[in-house]
Amino acid sequence: MKPSYIDLHCHPSLKPYGKSFKYKPQKQNRLNSGRKNSIWHYSPPNFLERQVSRLLTLTKFTQTDMTTLAKANCNVVVISLYPFEKHFLKEKMLGFKFIPDILVNLAAGVSQKRIDNLRNHSSYFQDLKDEYNYYLQLDNRAQIIDDITFTYRLVNSYTDIRNNINTSSNDRRIISLVNSIEGAHAFETGLDRDKNIADEASVLRNIETVKNWEHKPFFVTLAHHFYNEICGHARSISIGLIKKQQSRGLDVDISELGFKVIDKLLDNSDGRRILIDVKHMSTASRKTYYNLLETKYANENIPIIVSHGALNGKRSIVEWNVSDSKLSREFNDTDINFYDSEILRIAKSKGIFGLQLDERRIGSKRAIRNSRIYWPSKERRYGNKTELIWNQMQHIAELLDKNGLFCWETVAIGSDFDGIVNPIKGLWTAENINDVKPYLIEKAENYLKENGSNLQIQNQISASEIIDRLLVKNIDEFLKSNFK
Repeated sequence: MKPSYIDLHCHPSLKPYGKSFKYKPQKQNRLNSGRKNSIWHYSPPNFLERQVSRLLTLTKFTQTDMTTLAKANCNVVVISLYPFEKHFLKEKMLGFKFIPDILVNLAAGVSQKRIDNLRNHSSYFQDLKDEYNYYLQLDNRAQIIDDITFTYRLVNSYTDIRNNINTSSNDRRIISLVNSIEGAHAFETGLDRDKNIADEASVLRNIETVKNWEHKPFFVTLAHHFYNEICGHARSISIGLIKKQQSRGLDVDISELGFKVIDKLLDNSDGRRILIDVKHMSTASRKTYYNLLETKYANENIPIIVSHGALNGKRSIVEWNVSDSKLSREFNDTDINFYDSEILRIAKSKGIFGLQLDERRIGSKRAIRNSRIYWPSKERRYGNKTELIWNQMQHIAELLDKNGLFCWETVAIGSDFDGIVNPIKGLWTAENINDVKPYLIEKAENYLKENGSNLQIQNQISASEIIDRLLVKNIDEFLKSNFK
């Protein structure tokens, strides 16, 4: 069967691994899918949970547990290991430490025992290894879903992916998991919010350890929510009670340690390079990283990755207040989102841009407001909400077309499902990708009827091919070229 989509960035383990701290022994991945500490635990949103998500932007349900991925007919996803950052919790709020505990637990859907663990542990690297081990526990273990036998397998190359696809059948299927890491704090940096305490030798040694894992990460998202002593980060937290925790390191450049981390990750002398994802990096550190690619690494053809991002519609990091398209008013004008000049860099590097399915990122307040419906109509909801996705695709296509590039090969889906996301309403889980596909094709058809003749000949492809590229083909080709 043809896959519904390939996801460039999701967190299948975040909730069940977090729940596993409630049980003894802790950190166990149970094969019994009825247990909440099983990565196969299926918990789609019920009516009440959908309403809570609409009103409070909380996602307590699972979106990419392995059963959901199986039901959605996903055969490849890029999983993201994420050592949860302690600085969500470190400070008391209004005089009580339980307030940040409640906020994080509500937002992430983990458990109080996991929150206690976050407060008390002193090693992001150990947390990283524990989450990796959580996946390994059920690697290639069979699970029966709807009379079909499923397994998931961590893979090391595109060849592994193709072998898994070729050996799957109607009654026996394999889901390939490509490993990645979100946040280079995972290598043991940023443990103290207020000062630098990372040990350079230990950090580089930890990277070497990860490069020698049986399932080496395909890429690492260099920054995340808090300063990690490696590079600056962009503002990503809007909750007032937590927002100030993020202030240190906002918008700063790559550090001396950061350059060494980048060199260590990109070192390919043993054929074990780990690529870098620029999501969450500050604009200053993104500029410096791009300059590194154009100078020190100019002859190495390193693709630029945005695993889960959106556009801000502005011209460039330098010309941050200039826009060249009327569509820009549909986008969230924030520097965690990406500028037109960056999209051009990604395309020219043969990189990939994963579109984040998060309403906080993908649209302006105006666009989100216009996408709402107030009567229960599935057709209108999907029609309106897919407009948010299509606006991003159209802007990128017109930008790349204007610059003489093939304009439909750069964008993919990097949902960020099961991360701390505010999902596009109606697009709740991986299962809903199949639901929205015909509406996306309709958007592409309407665009081509009105504007297709204005595109360069190479870009005048069919609507169904455009959406197939978004959902499957672009990531598949990127993995084929780079995941070795």
